Amino acid sequence: MDEFRLPGLRPGAVTVVVVSWQGAHLLPPCLDSLRAQTLPCEVVVVDNASTDGTAELLARRPDVRVVRAPRNLGFAGGVQLGIDAVDTEFVALLNNDAVADPRWLAELVAAAGAHPDAAAVTSLMLLAGHEPPVVNNAGVVLLADWYGADRALGESPDRVAEPDEVFGFSGGAALLRTAAVRAVGGFATEYFLYYEDTELSWRLREAGWTIRFQPTAVVVHEHSATVDQRSRRFAYYNERNRLWTLLRHAPAPAACGAAARFVLTTASLTVRPAAAVDGAVPENLRPSLRLAVLRDVLRHLPRELRHRRRRSRAGPGRPPVRRAGPVRRA
Repeated sequence: MDEFRLPGLRPGAVTVVVVSWQGAHLLPPCLDSLRAQTLPCEVVVVDNASTDGTAELLARRPDVRVVRAPRNLGFAGGVQLGIDAVDTEFVALLNNDAVADPRWLAELVAAAGAHPDAAAVTSLMLLAGHEPPVVNNAGVVLLADWYGADRALGESPDRVAEPDEVFGFSGGAALLRTAAVRAVGGFATEYFLYYEDTELSWRLREAGWTIRFQPTAVVVHEHSATVDQRSRRFAYYNERNRLWTLLRHAPAPAACGAAARFVLTTASLTVRPAAAVDGAVPENLRPSLRLAVLRDVLRHLPRELRHRRRRSRAGPGRPPVRRAGPVRRA
């Protein structure tokens, strides 16, 4: 993989892409942390058609290049729009609600240099407001049921103090080889929000790349500052996109089993509704939301099967890294 190159990229250079929607209150600390990086970088902010003063704020930041989307493209569409504007060997992704340690980028690039077979290096993301520190994400793992999960969520960073190979990267804070991402088709923009990083990680591994975790590349993340994880929007995209991902990539018995369980659970919840938790039924247990997910999965099933056929023709890549145990689903 160390010989892998695509023309038109500046070797060794790095661009950081930040996607923002209605995030004017979040951007200043994020951008200030990028200005303080010990490794020089370009910064591209993709403004997903915000109406909250983001354009005016960015106009006062001459150190930032702005790419404006015609409408809200979600994270997946926004980050791909940013990558399309990049001409550097590496592109780093940082959430607009995250603040990077000054050596964050230098540590990621050093890890990529030490592992030329790695298409991505993911960061140690810590949850803001916790003392002692608590892990938000240390890469993505696949559970025994093939769903994605945040590695080490809620644990002490001491538990993930060593560099390691992981199944996937977190789009919230990671370094990507631009050529590798483009060669496998980029982000799945139809995902809009959630699981787009897990799905791309799967394709990169199928193409023969590895993905690394670098614990010295640290960011602090205001988790769910952009989208409330209790919201209907979060539940819809998370449930739909993980089913799409399994239909594209998981072994056929696992993909069919997950789809069947989703249908049976939906039917059961229609007959016997879920109990309220803290005064409200969780959105992912509401039959109306689950039926909307099933509608979209069935509507796009031919497309998902085409993805699956293309993957099978490409041949085996690196085997998935899976684990069992109590971790939070991504």
